Amino acid sequence: MIILFIIPGTPKDLLLYIAGLLPIKPLRFILISTFVRFPSVISSTMAGENIALGNWKMSILIYCITFAVVGIFVFLANKLDKSKITKEAIDIVKS
Repeated sequence: MIILFIIPGTPKDLLLYIAGLLPIKPLRFILISTFVRFPSVISSTMAGENIALGNWKMSILIYCITFAVVGIFVFLANKLDKSKITKEAIDIVKS
């Protein structure tokens, strides 16, 4: 869910409605929805301003940088996911 909040252009209000159906603690959800939305809002605002000014190259660059940061975040999240590592270790032991 965090990754979806970071990606610019995703319908964040729809994510908020769906999140109410998920088994997530309210405090964690509030923290995620508050702090993780900032980078997406900032990058979308910067890109939108540049589009309004006719600076398409800068807008594309801002979105590329944002998607690169999201990609790095996803990679690190998968790399540091302890439950995934534990599952892989159990599968190796079972083999």
